[in-house]
Amino acid sequence: MIKLYTFPPSTNSRKVRIALIEKGLEFERVNIDLSKREQKNPEYLKIHPFGQVPALDDEGFVIYDSTIINEYLEDEYPYPSLMPEDSEGRARARLLEDFRDTHFNPYCMQIMYETRKPDAERDTARIENAKTQISACFDRIERELQGKEYLAGSFSLADIAFMANFDLLDRLAIPVDANKHKSTAAWIARLKSRPSYAASAN
Repeated sequence: MIKLYTFPPSTNSRKVRIALIEKGLEFERVNIDLSKREQKNPEYLKIHPFGQVPALDDEGFVIYDSTIINEYLEDEYPYPSLMPEDSEGRARARLLEDFRDTHFNPYCMQIMYETRKPDAERDTARIENAKTQISACFDRIERELQGKEYLAGSFSLADIAFMANFDLLDRLAIPVDANKHKSTAAWIARLKSRPSYAASAN
């Protein structure tokens, strides 16, 4: 059976949990508690040399990095497909997943780290800048969604990547302006209604 080394609050861990659930794959969750720095234990460093989550063990084949894991799952378990059939659509999905990984998710993480600090120690300028950058990400998502239900046309790994952040946005009280980002708000509601969203919460 597939083993997923995961930590429930980790957005990148959830990204893989959603993909596994969408593909109907059974997997064992192995919790690595980041709050106790279990990711730095020598035994876990043999699995993930950078001491991060997630990591996946598929019958002895170990792989890490959430984007690479999901690409592997798509190659190894192609049905149901989580990528468009055409090369342009697949490239679009990869571009938008990278956009989430390198722009959207880091600013979400910045706010989360700051809000964990005592009020007096928080960098409010950093928080406000991150919120501005997240809003700019919503601008791009809104453009990408014009005439489409999902980012790459069909439901794909690009949508899954963003799904992993929705709970965090709610907890951080970062709303989507339904007037300015109408398509984005509808897309978020559509993704939250998928069974994999609730099933991947832990």
